[in-house]
Amino acid sequence: MTTLFIILLLVSVVCIIVGLVKPSTLKLKSRKEVLVYFGGAIIVFFVLIGITGQPASTNTPPATTPAPQNTSNTANQSTTPTPNTPTQSTQTNNTPAPSKKTSAGSQNGAVVNQPTPTPPPVQQSNSQTVSAGSSATVSQQNALRAAQQYLNYTAFSHDGLVAQLEHDQFSQADATYGADNSGADWNAEALKAAQQYLNYSAFSQGGLAAQLEHDQFTQAQAEYGADNSGADWNAEAAKAAQQYMSYSAFSRGSLIAQLEHDQFTQAQAEYGANAVGLTQ
Repeated sequence: MTTLFIILLLVSVVCIIVGLVKPSTLKLKSRKEVLVYFGGAIIVFFVLIGITGQPASTNTPPATTPAPQNTSNTANQSTTPTPNTPTQSTQTNNTPAPSKKTSAGSQNGAVVNQPTPTPPPVQQSNSQTVSAGSSATVSQQNALRAAQQYLNYTAFSHDGLVAQLEHDQFSQADATYGADNSGADWNAEALKAAQQYLNYSAFSQGGLAAQLEHDQFTQAQAEYGADNSGADWNAEAAKAAQQYMSYSAFSRGSLIAQLEHDQFTQAQAEYGANAVGLTQ
């Protein structure tokens, strides 16, 4: 309402100004009439604005004071402390890929390295059994777990496994503990390593045993692996001869000499030469 009176007041001011200049514009005869009509209107609107512009009184209800809480029933309540349950933390053993260093003295005229494909990520499993004595330290248990994981991936000799664990920064004592308690059958590991080598390259029986000894199998274990690998040594000689012929030229005599250098027997070397067409 106040806004309406203000607008009418402004209109009256404008009209009185116009009427004083030219009364006929407002259809009045004289300036006196302009002053009477619009001057009175201005006074009336001023009064109305003063009346309607007064702020309405606000009745604020008195603040209520909350009733005090009755704590008499809870004053004597006792709280039983909850024991802290220790949280078991599983130490993650990030085991890098095995890095077995291998070399065969003379296969195909070059050093023969055992293929080492990248192993799958080591997965920690709660169901994985690690047989360790009750007195084993946490580091020993981790070394044992890592040893078993490596053996599940590829073949290792006892000393080769210790070296791998030391490469993973286990102490010599912990690495030895892991290998000693891994439950591995080292003859079976030698056999598995022999078969892996035969899947990769051609070997003579003596050359394969020498390669396994280089991988730190004992002489007896290396001989067991080579003897029980199931290899056809004549076929291995023929495969080795084909490998030699694929990258270099050989006479019959030089090829036989090379195969004998790789510890094939003379009969096996001659068989290999004949297999690639170097006959007498």
